[in-house]
Amino acid sequence: MTPELERVFREEYGRVVASLVRRFGDIDIAEEAASEAILAAVELWPDRYGPDGIPPNPGGWLTTTAGNRAIDRIRRESRRDAKHQAAAMIHDDTPPEPTGPVVDDRLRLVFTCCHPALAPEARVALTLRLLGGLTVPEIARAFLVTESTMGQRITRAKAKIKAARIPFRVPGPEDLRERLGAVLAVVYLVFNEGYLASAGEDPVRRELTDEAIRLGRLLRRLLPEEPEVTGLLALMLLTDARRASRLSATGELVTLAEQDRGGWDRALIAEGLGLVRECLDRNRPGPYQVMAAINAVHTSVPSTADTDWSQVVQLYDQLYALTPTPVVALNRAVAVAELDGPAVALAQVDRLPLQGYHAWHVTRADLLRRLGRSAAARQEYDAALAVVDNSAERAHLTRRRDQLSG
Repeated sequence: MTPELERVFREEYGRVVASLVRRFGDIDIAEEAASEAILAAVELWPDRYGPDGIPPNPGGWLTTTAGNRAIDRIRRESRRDAKHQAAAMIHDDTPPEPTGPVVDDRLRLVFTCCHPALAPEARVALTLRLLGGLTVPEIARAFLVTESTMGQRITRAKAKIKAARIPFRVPGPEDLRERLGAVLAVVYLVFNEGYLASAGEDPVRRELTDEAIRLGRLLRRLLPEEPEVTGLLALMLLTDARRASRLSATGELVTLAEQDRGGWDRALIAEGLGLVRECLDRNRPGPYQVMAAINAVHTSVPSTADTDWSQVVQLYDQLYALTPTPVVALNRAVAVAELDGPAVALAQVDRLPLQGYHAWHVTRADLLRRLGRSAAARQEYDAALAVVDNSAERAHLTRRRDQLSG
């Protein structure tokens, strides 16, 4: 399978599943039919559509094929008259369901899947799987759990939807704010997977970052008075503005300190900074707004040397008060290293229960390198490389490890 073909499948999977869930109201049927359609495309497209193996309307082809596969499965499983049921599905004269306040088809399905009857993490994981097109291993890495744990979590969420007969109804105005937290988490995790893919041929998956930003803009138009919506959009814009400078000509990940800031997208930065100022004026801080403010500090200065690290640490203190997680503490320690030195930061990092998280090993490796402890730093780089699948990040970590003296 070519990288371009794989990109098309990843990009269209969520849309196909969303269409089938809306049409048939069954998660398992939608997911299985979408997967079968992709398998059929892998076999048929290269011979039928030339060297690239991609038809003029790949999404339409996959949706039609998946719909037919879904109907076939319902025929097999249904106790009713199969022909009448299939005909009813194809020739449905009932008026379309009203869209409610969420007009966009995909965003509406995100709100629908984030049902409050499911546990918060289950809502996010299930929606990422069905609509974001992320694999179970990718979602597991985002939640810092094993693949089997995440697979069980998604399976239980599907089972609960069936057992409790949770309807895939269009969310009304009263549902939006209740489900907003889970929806924002889905959008942000899709963005993160695109910005630095956890696995696969492409170290950066632009289709995911673009889709997350598109959904963020839709959310802002839908809920303009919600500061966390504004904060998330600002965060994604300020982060995405650095995309062109994040990979070297050889495909290696480039850290913030080493990036050519002349390659940053100034229009996105200006838009993001304007949204951050709007959040500050509202004075109703939340995690996404604080993360956007941290990014604003980084993108507002001409070089890393000009960064106000004391302000960054203060913002991380505020973020930790809102979301006291070890990952936030780890990121705070990175800023502390610039303010108080690597030894102080290393002491903080060593207390964090993140031994299974590759970024913990990367941070320790960098701090140990700066302290001149090359042997220990090399061990940490090796530990990180053992669990990192992103090619650009592997190239960066390998170079850093190989540059160690002694």
